[in-house]
Amino acid sequence: MPIAPQHSYKPLSQAEFGPLAYDVFADVLAIRKELGRFFDEKHYKKALAMHRSDLLLEAPILVSHGSFKKFYFLDVLVLCGGVFEFKAAEALTARHKAQLLHYLMLAELWHGMLINVRPEKIQRDFANNQLSHQDRQQFQIVTNGLSQATPGADDFVSLLTELLNDWGACLDLGLYEEAITHFFGGEDKVVRPASVCYQNAPLGQQNMRFVRENTAFKLTAFESPSSMQRFQSHIQRMVNHLDIESLIWANLGRHRIEIQTIAPQH
Repeated sequence: MPIAPQHSYKPLSQAEFGPLAYDVFADVLAIRKELGRFFDEKHYKKALAMHRSDLLLEAPILVSHGSFKKFYFLDVLVLCGGVFEFKAAEALTARHKAQLLHYLMLAELWHGMLINVRPEKIQRDFANNQLSHQDRQQFQIVTNGLSQATPGADDFVSLLTELLNDWGACLDLGLYEEAITHFFGGEDKVVRPASVCYQNAPLGQQNMRFVRENTAFKLTAFESPSSMQRFQSHIQRMVNHLDIESLIWANLGRHRIEIQTIAPQH
């Protein structure tokens, strides 16, 4: 299985998760009241396990494709279906919520809660997953803007298509990036510096990820055309000032996967 939870999971409805989340958060409040707010998150999770016998800490999920394998770990899994992610940060961010959604999609569970124990007033936020694995496999790959003359283009499109067919869209971009890096030779070969030039003067070097000697790649996950246009404007300027022949840009939207070539404009 390309996505394989290492334990049996039971999706909970909103009606089931709501009271569970209330009870778990009450336990966390009691723990934080005694421990204070300055410990690492792992200590609060272990303390929660002392309060409850219905939870599993660091529940693993294996994601694989061929020779690529990566484990993810759910912080706290309660009643085999409620996911609780702990943070010890200054504040919760959109990135934290995206991570929780990523875990919910991998596990094919529907509801989770973020708990941040570090602020003076403990923070929480909810995430609700509405996409099954089958839902995430419903997408169209568009390559109208991809030049077939781009070195490595065919191999890149073929690999990305295989990964998306296996795992579906909407997962964390870092997962797809790690897998692409793995199959194109690993970090030591793929991540390399490119020279940066401004007004014919060298500025230094910028690390990029390459699929071929002078062909870099970049993944994004924009949903709106305006966001894509703004990004394209800046990535074009970046490519104009790098010592590379081209960049393959793949935007992994929910329903539309768009892959195109960005070439220097001089």
